[in-house]
Amino acid sequence: MQRKIIHVDCDAFYASVEMRDHPEWRDIPLAVGGSPHTRGVIATCNYVARRYGIHSAMASATALRRCPQLLIVPGDMARYREASRQVHAIYQAFTGRIEPLSLDEAYLDVSGVTLCRGSATLMAEEIRRRIREEVGITASAGVAPNKFLAKVASDWNKPDGQYVVRPADAAAFAAALPLARFWGVGRVTAGRLEAMGLFNGADLIGADPTLLEREFGRFGARLIELAHGVDPREVETERVRKSVSVEETYARDLPTLAACRAETPELLARLKARLSRAGDPAIRALVVKVKFADFSQTTVEHTASQLSLPGFGRLLDTAHARGGGRAVRLLGLGCRLAGDDAGRQLEFEWEEE
Repeated sequence: MQRKIIHVDCDAFYASVEMRDHPEWRDIPLAVGGSPHTRGVIATCNYVARRYGIHSAMASATALRRCPQLLIVPGDMARYREASRQVHAIYQAFTGRIEPLSLDEAYLDVSGVTLCRGSATLMAEEIRRRIREEVGITASAGVAPNKFLAKVASDWNKPDGQYVVRPADAAAFAAALPLARFWGVGRVTAGRLEAMGLFNGADLIGADPTLLEREFGRFGARLIELAHGVDPREVETERVRKSVSVEETYARDLPTLAACRAETPELLARLKARLSRAGDPAIRALVVKVKFADFSQTTVEHTASQLSLPGFGRLLDTAHARGGGRAVRLLGLGCRLAGDDAGRQLEFEWEEE
């Protein structure tokens, strides 16, 4: 049976809930985030604000410099969770095979579902209609034969739109995609691929597989698979997120511990923004990752219930000392979530920025 996957992503979710509840804010630049006077960061912003180059994880002070008329309001997680509950109830009316990614987005496997004449396209349209009418916000959707293509497609006609990648078009669609849109390819990996003369899926298909494997390990083979429009991952209904993290590979190695310490406030701001987008889950440990100039790396973690710059600083001191004074090419900050099983050794899920 041909798989039918829908990826639904609510548009500027936190900001959309605020505009729903405050109609007078609909046509002005609006952001949800922390105060610019306390080193706050933007969690999300509406599309009016995005015209000024404002985006999530940006320092609130920077956002105000770009758009002095920007209205920044504090988040209200209780209202956002209630809106999320309503959205997910709508998903449940179509399928029980749902993989939530955050409060505002999810994969739905509608393979074999007979609603809407069995058409995933019509189901996506109906889901979006119900979200608009019952929750009062808009959502975009992507329909495709796998998760990779569905997620890319959901971003194709944002906001309040949808895009369909039919099975017969999957390979051509993936071949034309810029590599920065590929699952697992962040800014740093995209730069490495571009340095190799690889810019889109077609370039990957024509590349030497041995070279890709040497440069990226098993991920090289995964990239070629994606370039052909193939993604065998299932929609995981029991998926539990174990960690949230950010990391940065620097164009120039950081020569000293002091230089590393100077980078941690920005990383922490990005981590806070990512946690906010994940619904501010409870945490149980802080983690620091350091990769040295010779590509050796180490991670250090310690039990903690809240994010703390001094806490990360102490972990960084320990990690850096293990390098014997070597320069650092990559830093990562992360946290294990309280729902994680503390009794098992679990691989930390570092997410490249």
